[in-house]
Amino acid sequence: MNSKQRAYLKGLAQTIQPILNIGKSSLTPEFTESVAEALEARELIKISVLKNCLDDPREIAAMLGERTHSQVVQVIGRKIVLYKESKEHKKIELP
Repeated sequence: MNSKQRAYLKGLAQTIQPILNIGKSSLTPEFTESVAEALEARELIKISVLKNCLDDPREIAAMLGERTHSQVVQVIGRKIVLYKESKEHKKIELP
């Protein structure tokens, strides 16, 4: 993903609300599975890391990206934005 595509996705991510929250239990296999399902349905998702989660949001984003084969668009504070092109429900056209 080049910088122009990343900037485009960041612009799209500004208007969406977080659909998943990472809490005290951090990354579980069930949470990773729900992230993968959400990425397939929406392509671009935002995740909120709650204050009771002791792990670093950047490390969580890297692990989620690796496990779900998705791109980490950005991590700002405790918000993570992930992108993965959908096989069946393609909605976002990258520049």
